Amino acid sequence: MSDVKNLLLLLEHPQEPVFVPKGSKGTVFDVPSEYLSDKYRPLGQAVTSRFGASTGEVIRVKKISTPPIDDILELKRDENFSLFLPKHRQLAGRLTEIFMRMHTVDDLISMACYARDRVNPYLFNYSFSVALLHREDTKHADLPSFARLFPDKYVDSKFFTKAREEAKLVPVGSRVPLKIPMDFTATEKEEEHRLAYFREDLGANLHHWHWHLVYPLSGGKQIVAKNRRGELFYYMHQQLIARYNFERFCNKLNRVERLKDFDEPIKEAYFPKLDSVVASRSYPARVANMKLQTVDRVVDQIRQDVNDLKMWSNNIINAIHNRTVNNENGQTIELTENQGIDILGNIVESSELSPHRTYYGDLHNMGHVFISFIHDPDHRHLENFGVMGDVATAMRDPVFYRWHAYIDDIFQQHKNTLPRYSESRLNYPGITVSSVEVQSKGVPSNMFNTFWQESDVDLSRGMDFTEPGPIFVRFTHLQHQPFTYNIIVENDNPAPKMGTCRIFLAPKFDERRREWLFRDQKLMFIELDKFTVTQPSGIWTATVPTKDNLWISSISVDADGQNTYSFLKELRKECPATCS
Repeated sequence: MSDVKNLLLLLEHPQEPVFVPKGSKGTVFDVPSEYLSDKYRPLGQAVTSRFGASTGEVIRVKKISTPPIDDILELKRDENFSLFLPKHRQLAGRLTEIFMRMHTVDDLISMACYARDRVNPYLFNYSFSVALLHREDTKHADLPSFARLFPDKYVDSKFFTKAREEAKLVPVGSRVPLKIPMDFTATEKEEEHRLAYFREDLGANLHHWHWHLVYPLSGGKQIVAKNRRGELFYYMHQQLIARYNFERFCNKLNRVERLKDFDEPIKEAYFPKLDSVVASRSYPARVANMKLQTVDRVVDQIRQDVNDLKMWSNNIINAIHNRTVNNENGQTIELTENQGIDILGNIVESSELSPHRTYYGDLHNMGHVFISFIHDPDHRHLENFGVMGDVATAMRDPVFYRWHAYIDDIFQQHKNTLPRYSESRLNYPGITVSSVEVQSKGVPSNMFNTFWQESDVDLSRGMDFTEPGPIFVRFTHLQHQPFTYNIIVENDNPAPKMGTCRIFLAPKFDERRREWLFRDQKLMFIELDKFTVTQPSGIWTATVPTKDNLWISSISVDADGQNTYSFLKELRKECPATCS
């Protein structure tokens, strides 16, 4: 009963009732009749016995006193779910807190079984996953990939009819993967489609979803108030923008243009070609040159004016240049060199940690909301939000990067107010990095070999009411040949020294094929690896295999090979401190 793995089964087949067999062993949750939803409660024990008789593994779920969840049921089971909508965020936080308060794993299973068939499936998966990651007794659980549970957020909607046909008619041993084409959302006539392989990459979008599980916006201070949370919000998204610009250069495009004028039309269009399996509605498209408008949607309990975005932006930027922010008690908080970026991150993302949410607003999240409802801001056409309203799909849209380029610019304004580092703060006396290179088998030093690779993913756990057995889809994505870092370090100290090695990568030339000024190039560095080392006295050579790293595995090379990437070794003359 207390096996944590049983909890993970509750994430599978999100629309099937809790008593239907789950997992490879056909495990059945035998729930009290009071836990059954209104649809199945009249059938009582008969319906659970029917499925329990067909398996050798039954989990007896004990009855507990469940807290009321009527408010959480305001989000219907057939609606889509968005962490960016304040109401949805509130409901998710409430359910997360309920799961966190369960005293034992047995109680958690009971509460999850009670809630699972009542609350919205997307909401349940999010809150339950957040709780599993943050509870001491479940935090080591290996959560299944979100793409396996909700393939509708990653796969062309045409796939599902073919998948059900495959599952119904083809025996398990004879099923073949269904190939997802790389160009299913647009053609090369659309300039931004050159980057579709990156924006629509399965791993990149799963990263964004998982980051928001680890750093939830609500659910109690014990899981929201993480060390340097606001700073990490800045850093993760800054790295995304830098990484995206890598690919733009490789495809002969300029750096992403920040979305700085809220009154100008958004020139980029995006047609996602995705359906919501739960909501049975497609993600709406955005045509070219649409403008942000007042969002007035009673159904989503939100009314917000575009001028609010401008006001919040001005308040935040004024605080940056005044180097102070105000909290709700009227107290002044200094944006110091060490803590300022963290405070600013909590303000911009507007988590529960924001010192004054009324004054500084909900800038980042509401930007997503305005863009995601741009096609139907007042709900007159009964349309749901677009992909920008969902953390699992937002990175697919070109405007995601324009919006976050604007958000990053706010942080850079703060960082430009900070004093320069002194040499004494950056120097490591007696330690010199004399050589850095990478080596792959069969290619010259300091050269990456990247290629297209096809990978199969079993999505059967997210396909409800289908025949048992795997249902594979085949994705094409960028991959790289394994390589190692060869680093020579000289330690002139008489004793060994411990330090942290950080390895960064940046484009050597800008989009005009000119060498960078370092003040501009510093925004382009992506962090490849970080590890702690003990450096013995004397000359020391480290050969370190690279990690399986999203950043490097998705780096492409431009067609004419003119844009190369320089390691910190090549920057030491300009900025020795970066080689610490």
